[in-house]
Amino acid sequence: MSENLDKSNINEAGKSKSNDSEQGLEDAVESSDEALQKKIKSGSPSPQRVQRPHSSPPRFVTVEELLETAKGVTNMALAHEIVVNGDFQIKPVELPEDSLQKRVKEIVHKAFWDCLSVQLSEDPPTYDHAIKLLGEIKETLLSFLLPGHTRLRNQIIEVLDLDLIKQEAENGALDISKLAEFITGMMGTLCAPARDEEVKKLKDIKEIVPLFRAIFSVLDLMKVDMANFAVSSIRPHLMQQSVEYERKKFQELLEKQPNSLDFVTQWLEEASGDLMNQKYKHALPAGGGAAGCGDAPRLSPVAVQNYAYLKLLKWDHLQRPFPETVLMDQSRFQELQLQLEQLTILGAVLLVTFSMAAPGISSHANFAEKLKMIVKILLTDMHLPSFHLKEALTAVGEKVCLEVSSCLSLCGSCPLTTDKETVLKGQIQAIASADDPIRRIMESRILTFLETYLASGHQKPLPTVPGGLGPVQRELEEVAIKFVRLVNYNKMVFCPYYDAILSKILISYRLTFAWSRHPPPLQ
Repeated sequence: MSENLDKSNINEAGKSKSNDSEQGLEDAVESSDEALQKKIKSGSPSPQRVQRPHSSPPRFVTVEELLETAKGVTNMALAHEIVVNGDFQIKPVELPEDSLQKRVKEIVHKAFWDCLSVQLSEDPPTYDHAIKLLGEIKETLLSFLLPGHTRLRNQIIEVLDLDLIKQEAENGALDISKLAEFITGMMGTLCAPARDEEVKKLKDIKEIVPLFRAIFSVLDLMKVDMANFAVSSIRPHLMQQSVEYERKKFQELLEKQPNSLDFVTQWLEEASGDLMNQKYKHALPAGGGAAGCGDAPRLSPVAVQNYAYLKLLKWDHLQRPFPETVLMDQSRFQELQLQLEQLTILGAVLLVTFSMAAPGISSHANFAEKLKMIVKILLTDMHLPSFHLKEALTAVGEKVCLEVSSCLSLCGSCPLTTDKETVLKGQIQAIASADDPIRRIMESRILTFLETYLASGHQKPLPTVPGGLGPVQRELEEVAIKFVRLVNYNKMVFCPYYDAILSKILISYRLTFAWSRHPPPLQ
């Protein structure tokens, strides 16, 4: 259930989201973004493109699975999902339309409610089915209570006393409408604020059978709310258990298969080599001569790990083995990779558009947001193997020119000339190339933002978004939060292995660097 589980408490506390040309482009990015960022706050497809991963959306699980996970973390995949997926939710299971299960369920339910209707219409009424329903409702309401809800617990037990209800039924003194009124009132007290409207509608139902049927429907929703409340409550406690459990299971695997860190070692060696080469260049004299006598550049193990995880966002999943420690999250990294690719294209399209049309439309935030949504829709299928970026960007160019000209006309300005439209369409189509300078700048700045956020230790607020990324700031920050959460959790699980591997790698690099500066004398 939500944070506002008990409205008796809610009412007390208040009811509670590289080269010269590129350098010139970068300067243009900075200047064109300044005005737009104040108003909007809110690659061509690889021939080896993989299918869209399916791990990111919330999984449909039962409450029983959740409780079992909370007790012993026996289901590692579920525990891992809850910890790394901040959007994890339990949702009601919806049976497929026209499925056998759905038809059987509908038939059984109809038979039950028809039987209840017949019993209540007898003279005198028979309450056998109704009392069973009241017992189920009583247990459900009690299950929503927290340990401190003594007064509410006593109320439910007292009013829904089945023995007393049976006696009243036998003596013809049972007022079932009054009990239904108490139940709906209690549901209004215990439900999440999002269910207020459903509970309110219950009070407008006067017939008993439709009312009870609606009560059970809302109670099912409240059960899901309660389960999701449990998810948010157990996540901090589950994290440490899950970290220890996953590390233990991986250690067991490592003992059986000692080569289970081979790809991790290659991954970290490559990241270390890249960073060491960058630092080595900086250590050379300004004239580019032989290396001086300074100390060997030092790499932080944390910096290497961060850089290594960033490399996973540019991974060739079909040609390269994925590091063993992050195999469980491979599909998540694929999903993030696709999202960032789409953001790169989207950001580049918006940048060239606003740069050419400014200042005519750069001050219209509503238009900018509308244009962003249009381009996003046209890029929706980028994850599909059948998607052709060049063709899509041709359509994007046509639509963008129409929208820009329309906006300029409404503002009393002259629409784009034919020559300007041709140039704008050409610039948009050029983004299909992975070597397009604007696309490269956008990609580089997105990765810089992610690196900065990762190095900040997940502190709030988020780092300032680099110039040119203002129009996609909200989407970029959402991806960054998912990425950092995923990386930090995996670091916690596998840090002993990473530290052991990196200690050897970094010592080896420092020795190599020292040898290159002071080689042994020839014999």
